[in-house]
This record gives sequence, C-alpha cells and structure tokens, in this order.
Amino acid sequence: MQVTPLKPITNDDLEKLGLSWHTDADSTPYIEPEMVEISEEESEAFYEAGNELYDMFCEAAQYVIDEKLYFELDIPNSLIPMIEQSWEEEVHWHLYGRFDFSGGLDEKPIKLLEFNADTPTLLYESSVIAWAMLKANGYDENAQFNNIYEALGENFKRIITLGEDTARFSEIYEGWKILFASVKGNAEEEKTTRFLQEIAQSVGFASEFGYIDEVKFSESEGVFFNDENYEFLFKLLPWESIAIDEPELALLMRGIMQNKAGIFLNPAYTLLFQSKRMLKILWDLFPNHPLLLPASFEPLSNSGANGGAKLAQVKKASFGREGGGVEIIDESGATLAQNIGEYANFKPVYQEFCELNEHNGFYYQPNVFFAYESCGLGFRKSAKKGKEGLILDNYSKFVSHRIV
Repeated sequence: MQVTPLKPITNDDLEKLGLSWHTDADSTPYIEPEMVEISEEESEAFYEAGNELYDMFCEAAQYVIDEKLYFELDIPNSLIPMIEQSWEEEVHWHLYGRFDFSGGLDEKPIKLLEFNADTPTLLYESSVIAWAMLKANGYDENAQFNNIYEALGENFKRIITLGEDTARFSEIYEGWKILFASVKGNAEEEKTTRFLQEIAQSVGFASEFGYIDEVKFSESEGVFFNDENYEFLFKLLPWESIAIDEPELALLMRGIMQNKAGIFLNPAYTLLFQSKRMLKILWDLFPNHPLLLPASFEPLSNSGANGGAKLAQVKKASFGREGGGVEIIDESGATLAQNIGEYANFKPVYQEFCELNEHNGFYYQPNVFFAYESCGLGFRKSAKKGKEGLILDNYSKFVSHRIV
C-alpha cells in the first residue's frame, strides 16, 4: 500500500473552502496530510463493486418486502407503510449512499462492510477537499476517482425525469422546490446538507435550507418552512431516529406520503439498505459472493451458527453509526475492540472479521459513494495504531487519493 505525504492545507484555507470541522476534540487535524496512491485497475474495481452491490441490495430489498422480514431487519413498525409505499412508487428516488469496504489495494479482494444508504457524511471531503489536496500540492487534481458533484447533479435531475435520460429535465421541471434540512449545531451535517443544496441549485432546482426543528409538517398540505410549501424535503436525519425519538413526526410524515403532499429524500426504503442486518440477507441470497463476507443473526462458526470452531467476527448493531455498536471478537471469543455506545438495544448481526488495509500500523478504509452509479472514492484512517484503531469511529481521519 503506497501512502505519500502531502503539504497540509491550513485551517484558515480549509475554512475558506467551507470545512470548519478541521480539528478533532483531541486537537489533532481531521484532514490527514497524505494521499493513498491507487492504480487505474483498482479504481475501476471500486467502481464496479459499488454498481454490482447496489443491484444486489435492490434484489435483497424486494425479497425483504415480499417476505415481510421487517422484524428480522429491526425496522420500526411505524416506518413499514412508508418503506413499502416509497419502494412501490418510482417518484421516491434514492439520491445517494456510501459503501464502506475493506481491501481493494495490494491485490486484496474488495469486501463489503456495510452500506450507509440513508444519511451518509464524508461527502464534502471526498468531493471537494480531496480535489483541493491534490491541487494544493501541485498534482493533477483530476487524477482521482471523483465524479461526485456531477453524478449527484444528474441524480437530482432524475428526481424529476425518473430515468436515465436527464436531458429532458428543463422541459419537464415545473418549479418544484426542495427544502434541505439538518440538525442545528452540527457543522459537518449542515455543510453536507448545504453542499447537496448547492448541487441541486446548480442543475436548476429551486431550494432553501433550514434547520429541521424549524420545519413545519402538515399531513394534508405537506412540508413548510417560513410559511412556504416545499414539494421535497431532504433531511439529514436518520429514519430510525425519527421513528424512535420523534414518533409523532413519523406519523405526520406517513400521512404526508399517503396524501401525496410531499416526498422525502432519502426515501424510507433506504432504511432496508441501512440496516446492517441486511448483510445476513445478502449472504443468504448470494452465498459465497466474492464481494461479501459471511454474516448471520447468530455468532459465526466454521460449521454453522450452532456448533464448531468460532471465527474472528464483528458483532454489529443493526443501526450503529460512526463506529458505534461494534464489537470485534477473536477466534477464542475474546473481545479485541468495542464501541457499543448508545446502540446496545438494537438487534445484532455477526459478520466475519476482515482486517482493513494497513500502513505503518494505521488502518485505512475505502469508501465509495453511489449516486445512480459509483461516483467517488475516499479513505478513512484510524486515529490510533494497532488494536486500538480497529474500529473507525468519529475520530477517524480523512485521506485523499490519487490514481497513478
């Protein structure tokens, strides 16, 4: 694995670029002054992996809906009608997601760790900061797997055209507006949301930004902000959090959908993709697929879930985020690392352990963004060396890349 040092971009310049969360709570920089060098073949493999896996997730989602496996995926009951409606009606368009992988470098096979399909961050860094890091260091800033801005722009158009041909967007579009909303006080989430708004505006959408607590919801009339009605709401707020923490809001959103009074992005069916318990469904439907790791609702062993030698494995909460709800267990059953946090009450899934790419004792995780097709690559790096860095949490660093 080739990692090349870079001259860092100063905090002042990062803030001018719009990235204010440049320093972690331990006073270390979030943007690592280095880049991972990858080959054209490795870049193409990441691209193809994301495309193939998305098709597999769609097939698995249809299976879950047909077989009513919502309990198995730990889906809140209040969201099931919205999931089914959004899946059946084409107007509920999946804007973007992010695949987290291991491998892909040094001839190691790419393996899916999970799919952040509902509210993925790392978007602005992978699109803009990765580009700026190369430019600031005198490299060709286009020598990246990074088509995020353009791909998202095209996918915003598909919200209206609902298909591959986006050329008719201007002809069809009748001024429908998107409200972009995030939680007040979170700079990273707000910038991600405003960045998406910028892309939507660049292709011709009317839009506005507001904080989610200032948005008004009416079952019969839809979504309002500053007394103006919006046909679409992009909310950087997890669907499961809405169901668990804001049950009245979940019911309002359900009514809005039933009354055709508004459309939510990302759609409710992305929660099927988001649930880590989908990893077990994928393994059942595509056993021994080269992009997948064995996964089960019960602890893994060499001869099935109920007997035989244990495997090194990762126990994950169905809806853990930012490394939360994760426990890494070795072959003897001992815990190597854990970060359970607030996710202890979610149902678990067990996935065979696959070590991340490693360089100088630090771990690197490739992340591929998907917006109708795979469109960009970024890397997260462990904040600590060795065993303490096995779980990439919200202290992990962002690392750019270059195709050589």
